[in-house]
Amino acid sequence: MPERYDPPALFRSAHLQTIYPTLFRRVALTTPVRERIETPDGDFLDLDWSENRQGKQLAILTHGLEGSSRGTYCQGMAAALKGSGWDVLAWSFKGCSGEPNRLVQSYHSGSTDQLELVIRHAIESHQYENVALVGFSLGGNVVLKYLGDAGSRIDRRIRGGVAISVPCDLASSAKKLELRQNRFYMARFMKSLRVKVREKSARFPKSLSTEGLERMRTFAQFDQCYTAPIHGFRDAEDYWRRCSCRFVLSQISIPALLINALDDPFLTPDCFPHRAAKASRHLKLLTPAFGGHLGFVEFESDHLYWSERMSASFLQHSSLFAKKSASGI
Repeated sequence: MPERYDPPALFRSAHLQTIYPTLFRRVALTTPVRERIETPDGDFLDLDWSENRQGKQLAILTHGLEGSSRGTYCQGMAAALKGSGWDVLAWSFKGCSGEPNRLVQSYHSGSTDQLELVIRHAIESHQYENVALVGFSLGGNVVLKYLGDAGSRIDRRIRGGVAISVPCDLASSAKKLELRQNRFYMARFMKSLRVKVREKSARFPKSLSTEGLERMRTFAQFDQCYTAPIHGFRDAEDYWRRCSCRFVLSQISIPALLINALDDPFLTPDCFPHRAAKASRHLKLLTPAFGGHLGFVEFESDHLYWSERMSASFLQHSSLFAKKSASGI
């Protein structure tokens, strides 16, 4: 699989790469079997499965901000990995599966505890020998932070990880989305977030107020008022600093691939950890000139995108390498 991404004609536009898959790509549902698991705090998580019935290797997919397990990019990746022989589990953060979660708290860019619950459940219920983690955007930050926080203590059955279009530095990425050229994306995020705040405020009026909500236009405002205090952070800056994966990348101890396009409209130079990747034996960084945010569009006969085929190739190699290392070969 070539590591260079050559976009189709007309797809050298970052905004077209970012918008086209969301509006026009059609992908069949690859993970149709839904399972609900209860969480220790009295809430729940919804997991969508596709099993090849081989029972050996599983890829766990983690979506981005205000996405879901059944989003186009998750299902495109699921198709690529299923075609490579993986079982696939695409899960939704609390409140993102189409049904409001039970608590005031939902999810954020550092929700590694939710990912941990999904991993533990999958391994214990299916006895997988090889597990790979794949994350997109916010979900990619969660995956990389999980791998970095775990370091050398990571479960030996987790063989590799892939993260795509990741805002490794949350503070600078949040500020970049405030720019005029990114107002379209910011408005879409805020529209979805406002709906959820109104719904939760109706159920928890003493815990959540909607005062000032309609005037909010940025993540700085939203995270300061809602994300940070609801989830136990001092303020937005504290939340961004403590949850940015860039600060733990050096601790990753298994093969991990980060794909961030240089033209990604959401990312800043601090989201391209060249120094960390150069110093690491485990972290591989690919920075294609084109691809936008969660784009990497291709029109091949297999209907997959470049990032999906690259991820499948990387993970298959990583899982085989890990098995050989574990057996002393």
